[in-house]
Amino acid sequence: MSARLRVFLTCDQDKTLLNLRTTDVPQKVKDRAEVIRLNAHGWYVEKIAAHFNWTSQTVRKVLHKWRKLGMEGLWELPGRGGKTKYDEEDIVFLAILSQKRTTYIQQCSISSKTF
Repeated sequence: MSARLRVFLTCDQDKTLLNLRTTDVPQKVKDRAEVIRLNAHGWYVEKIAAHFNWTSQTVRKVLHKWRKLGMEGLWELPGRGGKTKYDEEDIVFLAILSQKRTTYIQQCSISSKTF
């Protein structure tokens, strides 16, 4: 059993986290905000994990991020995946190619109607 992890919120922080439920933010952010609120209201990590069907470690990670970063810790960091490898010239080329294809399809549909 791990040590008890508890965060404390001011009234303003609690209201801000509560208001995130009705704003247009990703569901993950809303869930993280609720995890923090539940913990501040006395819920144990294990009970929160069971409520969200998460692991205890995931809940602890959210709480530690809150302690370290505050509100910024609720949002995702940029992904680790590969970065885009296309240039502006590639986009222009694809646009021209798309126009040529559309013109060709229109010509084919006109010629098929004449037969």
